[in-house]
Amino acid sequence: MLIDINTWVGAWPFRHLENPTVTGLLKRMDKKGIERAVVGHVGAALYRDPHPANEELARQVKRHTDRLLPVATLRPENPGWLEDLQRCHEDLGCIGLRLYPQYHEFQLTDSGALDLIDAAHERGFVIQVPQRVEDRRTRHPWDIARDLSADEIRLALETRPKVRWMLLNALGLQAARLPKDADYVVDISRMTAVLQRNMQAFIDEAGQDKLAFGTGMVFKVADPALLKLEVLDRGKRVREGIAWRNAAKILRLKRT
Repeated sequence: MLIDINTWVGAWPFRHLENPTVTGLLKRMDKKGIERAVVGHVGAALYRDPHPANEELARQVKRHTDRLLPVATLRPENPGWLEDLQRCHEDLGCIGLRLYPQYHEFQLTDSGALDLIDAAHERGFVIQVPQRVEDRRTRHPWDIARDLSADEIRLALETRPKVRWMLLNALGLQAARLPKDADYVVDISRMTAVLQRNMQAFIDEAGQDKLAFGTGMVFKVADPALLKLEVLDRGKRVREGIAWRNAAKILRLKRT
C-alpha cells in the first residue's frame, strides 16, 4: 500500500505540465500502485484569491474521494478567509490546507497566518507547507518566490506543535533542531537513501514515524520516490511506515 502526500493538479504558467488533471494523476497512481494521494491545486499558489481553485479542485475530485484527498489553499490576507475555510470544510470535502507563504507573501508565524492555521486546526485539518514548488535553478525568471528556510519551518513547529504539519519538497531540515513534541511528517521527494543518506539520518534523529511517501507528481515522476523506498536499508516496518502508515496516522485514515 502507498499513500502519496505530495501531488498536484492544475496548470502552472511557467512550464508545461503533462496532463495535469485528476484523470492524469489517477493514471499515474494506477501505473505505480499508489492507492491514495493528497492533492492540491497548484494554480492556487498564484491566485490573489485562491478560493476559486479550491472549488475547481473539489469539482474535479468529487467522483474520486475514495482515492484523492483534496487540500485547499487560503491566503490569510484575504478578508473572507474564515467563510472560505468553512465552505472548504463543510461543502467541498477538503481535509487540510496547503499554504504557500513564498507566493502569498507572509511568514508562517505572522499573526494572520497563525489565526488561519489555528482555525483550520480546530476543524481537524492538516497543514501542508511546501518548502518550494520548483527548483530555483530552473525556474522561469518571473518566478521569484523564495524557498522557505529551515528556521522559518522550525519556528512554525515550535509555535504550533499540536498542529498536524506535513512538510513537502523539503530538504536541509535537521531533525535534531525540530521540536520533539511537534506533530509532523516530511515527505521524501527531495531526500536521498544513498550518497547523502538524508532519509537514514532523519530517521535516526527524529524517529521512524516522521517520514512519509511523496512524489511531487505532476511536477515530477514517481519512480525516484519508489526507488528510495526500495533501496532504503531499514526494516520492513520502517519502510511500511514511510509507504503509508505514517501518512495514514497523521491524516487519521482507516485502511479500507
